[in-house]
Amino acid sequence: MAFAWKASGLTYNRYLAVAARVVRRSLKEEPRLKAERRGDMELRFAKWEGGKQGDNKNLADANAAAMAQHAGHE
Repeated sequence: MAFAWKASGLTYNRYLAVAARVVRRSLKEEPRLKAERRGDMELRFAKWEGGKQGDNKNLADANAAAMAQHAGHE
């Protein structure tokens, strides 16, 4: 039996991000604000092709675009 997150097409990292967001949103006001600040991140990545590094992209923006594209296919 497959995991529900895997069957729905999520990666494990995306599943963890969603779960963390749900937990942060369930907290009371002050702890929630502290947790949300800890949850903000600025990660960048680059795709390598043919031994050359591509353009650096913001991970959050790329993830949002991929999720929107995935939602459009259903």
